[in-house]
Amino acid sequence: MRSIFSIFLLVLFFSCEEQTKEKPTRKAISTVAITPIFKDSISIRAIALTPENDLAFGGNKTTIGFYNAQTKQHVNLLKGKVSDTLNVSFRAVAHINNTTFGISIVNPALLYKIQNNGTVELVYTETHEKVFYDAIAFWNAKEGIAMGDPTDDCISIIITRDGGNTWQKVSCDNLPKAKEGEAAFAASNTNIAIVGDETWIATGGKASRILYSANKGHTWKVYKTPIVQGIETTGMYSIDFYDAKNGFAIGGDYSKADINEANKIKTTDGGKTWKLVAQNENPGYRSCIQYVPNGNAKELVAVGFKGIDYSNDAGNTWKHLSDEGFYTIKFINDSTAYAAGKNRIAKLLFK
Repeated sequence: MRSIFSIFLLVLFFSCEEQTKEKPTRKAISTVAITPIFKDSISIRAIALTPENDLAFGGNKTTIGFYNAQTKQHVNLLKGKVSDTLNVSFRAVAHINNTTFGISIVNPALLYKIQNNGTVELVYTETHEKVFYDAIAFWNAKEGIAMGDPTDDCISIIITRDGGNTWQKVSCDNLPKAKEGEAAFAASNTNIAIVGDETWIATGGKASRILYSANKGHTWKVYKTPIVQGIETTGMYSIDFYDAKNGFAIGGDYSKADINEANKIKTTDGGKTWKLVAQNENPGYRSCIQYVPNGNAKELVAVGFKGIDYSNDAGNTWKHLSDEGFYTIKFINDSTAYAAGKNRIAKLLFK
């Protein structure tokens, strides 16, 4: 009996020790070093990582760009491929299966598919006085989604099931009805969050709610949020999910960027319910929120034209890291990210 008990204690000891090794405590981020990697006279509100950690980006002046991390070179993928007289802005880009997609704002909406060999195809066009697409994302190499402001009585959603060759607009008969003044913000290409087959879409304006699909956009539900809303400039500007349960949304009112009341919300039940956090505490308005990889749903970074902020307690408290302004951010790993904004892209190193 004594030997069996001793073996049990040894197994328990090494098991606990192994668990401790598997989940070391991460040191909280305290600083960020910002290195510019691209400067130009364009405004960039959308970036997307490739598997090689290169970067696709969208901007004004008919720009869908690509930055090669190895050569440090960047190129406008549309230059010489579309009319020089076309002057549109792209605030939504995605990269999947060696292909970059970008959809433009305002009328008409133009969705381009750009392959790595340089082939450019216009795969979707929508003409309507109210058309305005805000974000695009993919579930997998075949299935993707873009969302935008209502042209009828629902949020605009288009979906591809064939790798982006064709896109179909979802009928309002199959979507929750939009409330008066409910739309979205093309602020950072982060209105859509995807985990597996699940999808969350953040709306904003006079009403700011969550559209949710459990099955890659085949059916939809809608959930209320307590974020500030009621006028055209308020609501959620960005949403991210760490896993299927833990999500965070941020926004506020970009016209009153210092106001920090009711502009940060989180969920721990997959978006069904949301609660306000860091009430009347900074940061104020921010245009993009992202979970830090390997941060156990605790670490978050928010960016906006007022600077960069960090939380390591799921958004309850925040540390201001920098006054340098950006519109959007994407993490490469748990210490490195790309961020883009007015006239530039930078590489960020968090320590």
